[in-house]
Amino acid sequence: DSPEHIINHSIEEHLKLLTGFGSNLKTNDHKKEELKDVRHVALSLTGEPITYPLINEILDGFHKRRISTFLVTNAQFPNELEKIKHVTQLYLSIDAPTKEKLKEIDRPLFKDYWERMNKCLDLLSTRRYRTCIRLSLIKYENMENFEEYAKLISKGSPDFVELKSYMWVGESQKNYKVENMPYMEDMKIFMENILEFLPGYEFLSSHESSRAILLGKKSLNKKHWINFSKFFELVNSKKDYVAEDYSSEVMQPNK
Repeated sequence: DSPEHIINHSIEEHLKLLTGFGSNLKTNDHKKEELKDVRHVALSLTGEPITYPLINEILDGFHKRRISTFLVTNAQFPNELEKIKHVTQLYLSIDAPTKEKLKEIDRPLFKDYWERMNKCLDLLSTRRYRTCIRLSLIKYENMENFEEYAKLISKGSPDFVELKSYMWVGESQKNYKVENMPYMEDMKIFMENILEFLPGYEFLSSHESSRAILLGKKSLNKKHWINFSKFFELVNSKKDYVAEDYSSEVMQPNK
């Protein structure tokens, strides 16, 4: 399918999912109008969107509509990653600190999965847009080896590190138990341990109900919010930019 078809169809299907709110008398009228104005898109792991040959055209198409883009990849496609020109924020999902544990948890398709992941980390360190490494943490499975995690993070040199608790939902229930979901206290202990090996990073924020914690580079001076207007200005002007150029100390709505 063409990039335009994918963009338009995804927006149409998004709006269909939300039509029920229109008949709900409890729905705020302002929110009813707001939901029609799509401002953010997550191109996430299902289907590995980074492998779509025209992914840059899709990203550009969203940006021209002033829709921010959050692209997630499982760090197995370095050639495709290298081609990404502009994205609001790029995520690398890293599920284990060692080669053996990564094979056990991810069951990768490629024999050279560890080399592919490391090449993606090397590439991540060269990106000029905002970058994030996301650690999906599973209690009793991948919440140790802090120093090894830190080595991978240091190699990728992301602007941010997201510590996200595994959630016991969907097909994963066949492989794990509800006890594998870390509590927020477990997440905080993990954060404290890994920060011992990441002197260039600091705690920025947390979200209790999501069991998520955000770390960031100290050099960003706590500018962890996105200035969306500035991002679109920079991208559409074809100017060179770095992550800090469109980062902010305060929340900036995408209008």
